[in-house]
Amino acid sequence: MAKAPALVGGFELPAGPRLPRIGSVDAVALEERAATLAKRSIKRESKVQALQLAVRMIDLTTLEGQDTPGKVAALCSKAMRPDPVDLSVPPVAAVCVYPNLVATAKARVAGSGVKVASVATAFPSGQSPTEIKVAETRSVVELGADEVDMVIDRGAFHSGRYAKVYDEIVRVKEACGDVHLKVILETGELGTYDNVRRASLLAIAAGADFIKTSTGKISPAATLPVTLCMMEVVRDVYAETGHMVGIKAAGGIRASKQAVQYLVVLYETLGREWMTPDLFRFGASSLLNDVLMQLRKEKTGRYQSGDYFTID
Repeated sequence: MAKAPALVGGFELPAGPRLPRIGSVDAVALEERAATLAKRSIKRESKVQALQLAVRMIDLTTLEGQDTPGKVAALCSKAMRPDPVDLSVPPVAAVCVYPNLVATAKARVAGSGVKVASVATAFPSGQSPTEIKVAETRSVVELGADEVDMVIDRGAFHSGRYAKVYDEIVRVKEACGDVHLKVILETGELGTYDNVRRASLLAIAAGADFIKTSTGKISPAATLPVTLCMMEVVRDVYAETGHMVGIKAAGGIRASKQAVQYLVVLYETLGREWMTPDLFRFGASSLLNDVLMQLRKEKTGRYQSGDYFTID
């Protein structure tokens, strides 16, 4: 069984799966804090650093039924060298693809340091038997995935079968071995901040290396208040146990201004230690181009259109 933190939410996790008490989230205070932090401005020098950090934190993603090896190869090229005109722009953290395209991505990014993430566990619905989810996870690991993005069974969660959700995450984590596991909560289907906090704690207790907002397939996806709620869970677990968990904000983050807002909230909530791709990611497809345009503007003083950058 995967090891969970000894304490979660102030209560010891017993040998059998049990959800610890979590209290209630003050929705008004949470949303007010997120809105206040979103208004913070940063100086030009800091903005360039923030934008370059945002590039390094991106999981460049394509999860469409029409994905082809050629499309993934082009995506990988962009991931390794986002702006061929400006070699100071760093590569992204990872490319995220469907399982059958993992081998293509691995071959393309070999030796570059860019990781390959694969979705699994009946993405995006999560509606498959546990054995199939575990088998799919083992398969993507065998194909060479460096990271696995699994999705929880929201049907089980909403019907109060927390033990099932917990056990599935534990088994998927076991199937991952040393490969990092990101657990997608699909916060847009959870309904309340209390549920977001509960699902976050459950995923961390079951062994998640990252907790992730969304699949990007429903609306709303990532929002600042929801992500702040998840950050506060990570902060509380770290304060009680010393256990560090990463966060991935995915879905609906398309503008560099949004990315900077998320980084400000991250810094103010979790501090400098979390300002690294090892502990924070953006799951995005169109965000990278906007960040590249803003970087070009900050460096040259001229704003260029998206026509100057490839669309992948």
